[in-house]
Amino acid sequence: MTEREDLRRREPLRIRGRSVAWVVPLLLLVLITLADIGTGANIRIITWIVLVPGIAAALCGLWTTAAFAVLAVVDYALVDGVWFNQYKVGWPDAVLVTLGGILATLACAVRLRGERRMLHMRDIAETTRRTVLRPLPPGWGGLEHAAAYLAADTEARVGGDFYDIQAGPNGTRVLLGDVQGKGLGAVEAAAALLGTFREIGYHAPGLTTVAAHLEVRMGRHRFHSIALGRDDGDRFATAVLIGFPVVDDGTVEVVNFGHEPPLAVGPHGVRSLPAGDRLPLGLGGLVPAAGPPLPTRVPLAPGETLLLTTDGVTEARNGHGVFYDLAGQVARAAAADPGAVRPRRLIRLIREGVLRHSAGRLGDDTTVFAVRRIEGAVLGGRFRA
Repeated sequence: MTEREDLRRREPLRIRGRSVAWVVPLLLLVLITLADIGTGANIRIITWIVLVPGIAAALCGLWTTAAFAVLAVVDYALVDGVWFNQYKVGWPDAVLVTLGGILATLACAVRLRGERRMLHMRDIAETTRRTVLRPLPPGWGGLEHAAAYLAADTEARVGGDFYDIQAGPNGTRVLLGDVQGKGLGAVEAAAALLGTFREIGYHAPGLTTVAAHLEVRMGRHRFHSIALGRDDGDRFATAVLIGFPVVDDGTVEVVNFGHEPPLAVGPHGVRSLPAGDRLPLGLGGLVPAAGPPLPTRVPLAPGETLLLTTDGVTEARNGHGVFYDLAGQVARAAAADPGAVRPRRLIRLIREGVLRHSAGRLGDDTTVFAVRRIEGAVLGGRFRA
């Protein structure tokens, strides 16, 4: 889709894909004309026609606005010309209508330029996000997966939500996290953590090694930011790291760095995995005696889906300030239809539920990621050149 087509698609008052925004200024022009003629010579309101190009500037494109500016001047001249000289409004108001049309056209040009800039920034943010969050093939690493990302920032300042799946000879590892803050600094931190995860997640024999490298990488990133004199040297990231063993033994390993605990969703209900006791990535140095990040082994029944979210989901509020009940909504959906626990359907359910609950006004970027083992699949694998 080209930029011009995108701008046209964003115009208000569309019916079956076609813009009918021009109807509003046209109706206003007709009403003012009829009112001026119908109210008689003692009440002249034709000058109000200066509002027509102004309304068009807010709703229509540049050429449509220019056309209404010209039409307003012509209509003014014709209507004012039917009256006797003593009742004519005269040339001063004609100048006003002409200047109003010119200013409305300029205002429309400025508005469209701002919309183009916004679309350009949105495209940059989307490209940046797709560069950091690589596409995942279906069944990647022996896992059925689905994800949804909802941006909250209307100025296209991309956030620091990240997720990935990395298969390797020691099993498949899953990572989801949320870097504190927004903007390019948050994206850089997310990219650094994902880069480390994709390498060490493949080679490391155990999840403890993966978790330790992520902690070190975040510390190095903070140190580098401070050395550059940037003001984001105190940035940190919450994250949850999950390890699926090569052969299904009914368990997974979890290391939680201060993140929302994942939910295990199955036909028999919803349960929360342990929250863990690790500080967010980048803050581990505050407790040097904590030792290495040891994973917690938790059971995972066949057919259960692991649901990982960032805090944009649980912090979504409605107009009365009530938070979105993630666990409750998922539990009711699973009870009504056991097939709703499949990753794609689960993601769609939560995405629609969050948007409906918050009326589309999200306070933070929101990421929802669901994974479950493909029945009979042997996870992991070694890459062969």
